[in-house]
Amino acid sequence: MIKLTRRATFSASHYYWNEAWDRAQNERVFGKCANKGGHGHNYTLEVTVAGEADAVTGFVVDLKALKDVIESEVLAAYDHRHLNLEVPEFERAIPTTENIAIAIWNRLESGLKSHPGMASARLYAVRVYESAGIFAEYRGGAE
Repeated sequence: MIKLTRRATFSASHYYWNEAWDRAQNERVFGKCANKGGHGHNYTLEVTVAGEADAVTGFVVDLKALKDVIESEVLAAYDHRHLNLEVPEFERAIPTTENIAIAIWNRLESGLKSHPGMASARLYAVRVYESAGIFAEYRGGAE
C-alpha cells in the first residue's frame, strides 16, 4: 500500500459558541473565539488516500479526479464562507479544527467513493491546519 497526499487551501470565518451555555460560560471556555462576530483563518487541508499503485500508470488515484472531488465537496462549500452561518454541518456542531476535519472527511468519503477516478483508493486521513502551529487529523475512527 502507498499513501498519496494532496494539499489545498481555503479561507473561512467562524466562532465558538455552545447554545446550551450562557455568555459567561462561553467566554470562559472559548475566550476571544466566543465573539459571535467571528474571526477568520487561512486553512490548509491535506487529504491522504491509500491504495496500490496501478501497474500501468503507477498512480494510486487519478490526481485530477482527487483535485476535482476536493474542490466540489469541500472548497465550494467552505472557501470564503462563515462556517457557523453558511455550512450545514455547523448549524449545531462548533466549527473547531477537530470538527472541521471530521466534517471534511464525511464530505470526501462519499465523494471519493462515487468518483470513477478514485475506485482503487480509499480515504486514509484528513488533516486541517488552522495555522502553522495548530492542526487536527482525522482517520475516520481508525487508530
